[in-house]
Amino acid sequence: MHTELDLSDTPIGRLRLVEHDGMLTAVEFEPFAENDGRPRGPRDDDHPVLVEAARQLRAYVAGELTAFDLPLAPSGSDFQLRVWEALRGVGYGETASYGEIAHRIGMTNAASRAVGLANGRNPLPIVIPCHRVIGADGSLTGYAGGLSRKQFLLELEQDALF
Repeated sequence: MHTELDLSDTPIGRLRLVEHDGMLTAVEFEPFAENDGRPRGPRDDDHPVLVEAARQLRAYVAGELTAFDLPLAPSGSDFQLRVWEALRGVGYGETASYGEIAHRIGMTNAASRAVGLANGRNPLPIVIPCHRVIGADGSLTGYAGGLSRKQFLLELEQDALF
């Protein structure tokens, strides 16, 4: 069964955390999409995985945590899973272009668009740091949580490093 927790006290707005079988499966930004086909379940503010995920997310947005240590189970295609794994290799305070992510998974720049689409479908934003992917020219590009959240997260990481 899936369970969820509503994390409302973050500087980037409300987040919904979802777990299944003891693994974090989703971090969602408000406004929440209710009919997107993703499984959800009853609220459980005491589930150990959700409590720990909430603790780590709070520490991250406070600038006190640079790496997440959570059991993850993102659901996606083989290609998406490869992209999301490559995203986990983009370190705190670093950025990478879509082309660089394509190269990390053994593809050419021609796969940049597909990487961008996979990036946009990441069910675990922040934890799998899709916000660290930028345009080849250094521009902020789309972000499922909105560009203001992406900018906040990137600035948070830069500020914490200096």
